[in-house]
Amino acid sequence: MKRIVWIYLILLLSLACAPKREIKIPPPKLPPGVRRVEYGWASWYGREFHGRRTSSGEVYNMFQLTAAHRTLPMGTKVMVTHLKNGRSVMVTINDRGPFVKGRIIDLSYAAAHILGMVQEGVAWVRVEVLDKGLPLPAEGPFTVQVGSFIHRANALRLMKELKKIHQVVYISILKTPESKYYRVRLGKFSSRQEAYQYAHLLVKDGYTPFITKTE
Repeated sequence: MKRIVWIYLILLLSLACAPKREIKIPPPKLPPGVRRVEYGWASWYGREFHGRRTSSGEVYNMFQLTAAHRTLPMGTKVMVTHLKNGRSVMVTINDRGPFVKGRIIDLSYAAAHILGMVQEGVAWVRVEVLDKGLPLPAEGPFTVQVGSFIHRANALRLMKELKKIHQVVYISILKTPESKYYRVRLGKFSSRQEAYQYAHLLVKDGYTPFITKTE
């Protein structure tokens, strides 16, 4: 079952991310009363909601990088950072919730897995609004992302570990008004299938990869 879950994750997870350079995102234009940065508890929802309609009308897919928020406009992209372990993930708001007091965002299973909070169920996080208008990358080669961190040292540690076996390992930096996110990536592949095969090997080694586009 675990293997099936990871096959779905590799196939379905894609992210509007950056190429091999530092990408700067300006402060987003938000509706009145909407905060750009929030701190609080995140939870996640999974199998029991898989296949149901969300508040946006989309069908909830636990293997995609999405989340529920009470007030942010549908389609808003946010960066969620687990403040205990420093991991981060970009998700798209497509549902309403959570409706439990003290919680600020409800993540998909895939997003929670990347943050390393599935077992705990909840995590103290920072939610930073990026923008609804964050551009999608142009068509082109693919790469495999293995981790995203707010602490450069963690990214360097992972990159050093990966370089023992893999040749093309690099860090792509996403700079926002609130923070810098150091994303560890491997390889450059001409097709999604090639990237998938490479990512599958990383899963066998115990990593949490997903496929994204690069230049």
